[in-house]
Amino acid sequence: MNWKELIIHTTSEALEPISNILNDEGAGGVVIEDPIDLLKEKRAKFGELYELDPSKYPKTGIYIKAYFVDNENWPAKKEAIHMKVEKLRTYEIDIGSNEMTVHTVQEQDWENEWKKYFKPIKVTNRLMIVPSWETYNQVDENELIITIDPGMAFGTGTHPTTILSLQALEETVQSGDIILDVGTGSGILSIASALLGASHVYAYDLDEVAVSSTVVNRNMNHLEEYITVQQSDLLKGVQQKATIIVSNILADILLHLVDDAWDNLEENGYFITSGIIEAKQQMVIDCLENKGFQIIQTNTLENWVSIIAKK
Repeated sequence: MNWKELIIHTTSEALEPISNILNDEGAGGVVIEDPIDLLKEKRAKFGELYELDPSKYPKTGIYIKAYFVDNENWPAKKEAIHMKVEKLRTYEIDIGSNEMTVHTVQEQDWENEWKKYFKPIKVTNRLMIVPSWETYNQVDENELIITIDPGMAFGTGTHPTTILSLQALEETVQSGDIILDVGTGSGILSIASALLGASHVYAYDLDEVAVSSTVVNRNMNHLEEYITVQQSDLLKGVQQKATIIVSNILADILLHLVDDAWDNLEENGYFITSGIIEAKQQMVIDCLENKGFQIIQTNTLENWVSIIAKK
């Protein structure tokens, strides 16, 4: 069986929504090629993820590669993807050129190509992310290992917004915390929260693929009794109180979450937000402060921002 490799030339801002579109259309996996990764060996705090070939990276923007079964449905699927990505412009999301290139890939090549992109990586002082097919031995007793099956939903742990979220959780989570993970993606933030000592985590996502992926990854990490996974549109209708709410989603969507986050947070609880490009940082801060949140900390990584706010 052959696969179609679809390469979309776009922007970092559009990474998450386009990845979600590709997964909704049945992608067998998604790979990100961002030229900023070429600098990681020089400045990464926790080490290099994999060997990189500069010739495979765009000079500007990023490449998102997705893989689809090569069959009679492919032409219509490609057109549907193009139209859905173009529609993101109506939400004021910069998608860049949206140039699409297609290659035919042999199944054997795809299997090998996919796995070489993901190796164990340390993303915070304590958290190590390990792909499900890799064997990794714990280095010290303080290290926390998150096993993830990449490609099913956004959130392998290597994107700056996810790293910022993980770092914020490592700094704020205390034993016994109740945590709401809104827009859970692959479930990586929920898993990290449980490993860091939360007594229970409630993971929410509107996307069925994300909900299924979170369940798979939760079970792979043997955290069934600590993480509850539910399909939900942000926190609409959710009554569960929490000491920490974390959400790694686009800035414009975060604005619609602020009111419910305030209502669901306990007094002195933390609201961790990521997925914010630098150009929209002040917009999110203004919205949080207008609601009554106190900004405790902002952090930046590769033009992305995370905010820790306190009720």
